[in-house]
Amino acid sequence: MDSTSNNTITCGFLLQGFFEFPHLRPLLFLVLLAVHLATLSGNLLILVAVVSVPTRPPMLLFLCQLSAIELCYTLVVVPRSLADLSMPGHGRGSPISFLGCAVQMQMFVALGGAECFLLAAMAYDRYVAICHPLRYASIVTPSLCARLALACCLGGLAVSVGLTVAVFHLPFCGSRLLVHFFCDITALLHLACTRSYTDELPLLGACLVLLLLPSMLILTSYGAIASALRRLHGGGGRRKAASTCASHLAVTFLHYGCATFMYVRPKSSYSPRLDRTVALVYTNVTPLLYPLIYSLRNREITSAIHRVLGLRGSGVCVKP
Repeated sequence: MDSTSNNTITCGFLLQGFFEFPHLRPLLFLVLLAVHLATLSGNLLILVAVVSVPTRPPMLLFLCQLSAIELCYTLVVVPRSLADLSMPGHGRGSPISFLGCAVQMQMFVALGGAECFLLAAMAYDRYVAICHPLRYASIVTPSLCARLALACCLGGLAVSVGLTVAVFHLPFCGSRLLVHFFCDITALLHLACTRSYTDELPLLGACLVLLLLPSMLILTSYGAIASALRRLHGGGGRRKAASTCASHLAVTFLHYGCATFMYVRPKSSYSPRLDRTVALVYTNVTPLLYPLIYSLRNREITSAIHRVLGLRGSGVCVKP
C-alpha cells in the first residue's frame, strides 16, 4: 500500500466492502441500486400517502415515523456503499476518517434504537385499541403520539452517543481494516486491541436498553391482547383484531431478530465476513420489506396509497 493510504489509515479506517470480489462488484452495485431505489420509493410513498389523509389515526402517525426512520436508516449506509462499489479499486478498501466513521455509527445506532422504541409504542397502541376500544380516542391522542415519537428519537440518540463514545475510546491497532461496508459496532470491536470482556459492556448495556426493555413492553402488550382475544366469543371479531397486529408483529420479528443475531453475542463469536453478509440483508432488504408488509396488511395505508396513485377516489377506511 502506498504512503497516502498509510497516512489515511493512521487518521481513520479502511472499509473493505466487497473489494475482494472485483468481478461481482458491478452486479452487486446494480442489485443494491435497484433495491435502494425501491426502498426509497416505497417509504416515500407511505409518507406521502399518510400526509394526504385528511384525518390520520394514531397508527398512521406511527407508520409515518417508521417510514421516515427507514428512509434515514438506509441513507446512512447505502449511498456510501454504492459509491464505493462504483469506483475503481482502492487496493484493500475505501478510506473513511475517524470522525466520519464515528458519525456513521452513531446515526446508525440512533435510528435503529429509535425504531426499537417506536415498535414498543406501536404495540401499546394496539393494546389500547383492542383491550380498551371505547377509551382509545381519549387515551391515544395526537399529543401523546407526538410525545412518544419524540421520546423514541431522544432515547435512540442518547444511547447511540454513549455507545459511540465508549467504542471510539477503545485502542485500535493493526491494519485498521474493517471487513465491512460501513462502520458497524461488531466490526469496530473486532479491531480493538484489548481482549477483555469489559470492552463489550457498553454494547451489552445498549442491547439491554434498546432490545430487552422494548421487547418486554411488546411482550406485555401482546400478552394482554392475547388474553383479550380469548375472551371474544365471535370468531370474526377475533380474526379482525388479530389482523390489525399482523403487520406490526412481522416488522417486530424482522427488526429484533436481525438485531439480536448481530449484537447479542460475545466478541469471541464475531465472524467479520458472515456479519458483513447479514448486514447486507438488514440494511437493504428489511427496509424494503417494511413498506410491502404494511401496504399489504393495513387497510388505511392501502386506501391512502390508492388515493395518492389515483387508483381509487374513495376515502380512507379508518378503524381504531
